[in-house]
Amino acid sequence: MKVIITGSTGMVGEGVLHVCLNNPAVEKILIVNRKTAGIDHPKLTEIIHPDFFDLTSIEDDLSDYDACFFCLGVTSVGMKAEEYYRTTYTLTMHVAGILCQKNPQMTFIYVSGMGTDSSEKGLSQWARVKGKTENDLMKLPFKQVYAYRPGFIKPIEGMKNTHKYYRYINWAFPIGKKLSPQAFNTLEEVGLSMIGITLKGFDKKIIGGKEISFLANQN
Repeated sequence: MKVIITGSTGMVGEGVLHVCLNNPAVEKILIVNRKTAGIDHPKLTEIIHPDFFDLTSIEDDLSDYDACFFCLGVTSVGMKAEEYYRTTYTLTMHVAGILCQKNPQMTFIYVSGMGTDSSEKGLSQWARVKGKTENDLMKLPFKQVYAYRPGFIKPIEGMKNTHKYYRYINWAFPIGKKLSPQAFNTLEEVGLSMIGITLKGFDKKIIGGKEISFLANQN
């Protein structure tokens, strides 16, 4: 399979890229970033592109891929509602719209988050925006669209883009996983499950922590 990954300079995207680079089922990877991920690998092609709202100059490079693992995202903390909507909903839909034109047989996986509001009517602004993004992605003519809603994600050791506070709370992961499997996953599970769901499909479109673990163990 040939995969496009966005957000590979963030924690989730970097981890998913690491899993794909080391998985024999993935033969080619394209990452599109605003700044370089600094990784050299025979499978990997990187495009540095500053403006995700205008992909005209790189559209032809986005064809002939089987999947997009969309790990690009921002926190709503400290961000005005209009800007969060633009960088979460508008940007994602723009990129996805181009990808489905270029790759109608593509599987598109959107990393959303636990607590996302599918009704789009709840009190939390970020959850409503994420819910609208999920809902409208599902309407695009991709082969498959899945919305990933992980909670706490344990990073892969040695990755560059891991938030510093994880080193202080990783000890609690086994306890949390046992008490609330829906809310705790490893980043390796996330990557493996994306590969598996692309190859084999799944009967649910909203993928929570339990589904991520299940799919990872099937890969």
